[in-house]
Amino acid sequence: MSSDAVAASSRKGRLKQRYDNEFRLVAGCVPYRVNKKDDEGGNPCSSLGDDTAAEVEVLMISTPNRADMVFPKGGWEDDEDVYQAACRETTEEAGVKGIINVCHHTQR
Repeated sequence: MSSDAVAASSRKGRLKQRYDNEFRLVAGCVPYRVNKKDDEGGNPCSSLGDDTAAEVEVLMISTPNRADMVFPKGGWEDDEDVYQAACRETTEEAGVKGIINVCHHTQR
């Protein structure tokens, strides 16, 4: 992720956000990490191509408007592509940075 992909501070308001008809477009991600179960004290994130047991951990966040946990997401703004929006929103909402492996978006 490039350093300019994430804004220095959280963006406010919906003036620059993208819409498709009356629907606000959002971007987000499912933050995860894979931890290899290694009895020998090696790198927990090394290759998982063998029969080694592994755990996948996902990061979910709480929000003030909902009682359940959600994946970080937010408005996709008109001055960024979907990757930049997903990175920015994940950093703003969950405080984490990472690499986006797969980009998939749908409408509902």
